[in-house]
Amino acid sequence: MSPRKRIRDKWRGKSWYTVLAPPYFGNVELGTLPADDPDKLVGRVIDSTLYEVTNDFAHQYLKIFFRITDVDGKTAHTVFKGHEYSRDYLRSLVRRRTTRVDGLFNVTTKDGYKMRVAVCAFTLSRIKTSQEQAIRIIMKKIVKEKASVLTFDQFAQEIVLGKIASDIYNAAKRMAPLRHVGVRKSRLTTQPQQAVAG
Repeated sequence: MSPRKRIRDKWRGKSWYTVLAPPYFGNVELGTLPADDPDKLVGRVIDSTLYEVTNDFAHQYLKIFFRITDVDGKTAHTVFKGHEYSRDYLRSLVRRRTTRVDGLFNVTTKDGYKMRVAVCAFTLSRIKTSQEQAIRIIMKKIVKEKASVLTFDQFAQEIVLGKIASDIYNAAKRMAPLRHVGVRKSRLTTQPQQAVAG
């Protein structure tokens, strides 16, 4: 009898908090979470899909992660923590007799956020090692240059919404015929001190 009562009491003491995406992702509602103390929500990571943020069904393949930074009343605010292609989507891109070119880069945005970004390119046919290297150099150049001139908010938008992938595709297609270029994964590794405090 008493254990059941304790469970009921535990839930009664909890409030529901609405989790919002950051302003640069439209303050979209990501869901609700229960907590008996709002401070316990800070640091929690919520995952969503780009489809839930943009309402575009074509964006279902992309998972986005947001970390709760603070709670204001019954609203939990978040920061972009990273994203990744769904496993099924990544598998669907692989074809026989083609080449996959991967690049992994550590970058720092204009406002001091450090990120790790993974870019992938899939060709229409097999290519030479020298072409692979040339494509990887283009990937690195564009990702680093973009990070250096964009704020974290802008950079997060461009990697998730495909702007950076499009720039890489347009520059790299001169090296070899390409079928797909994308930023398949990203992760926020370090926030500047003032952003953490804020």
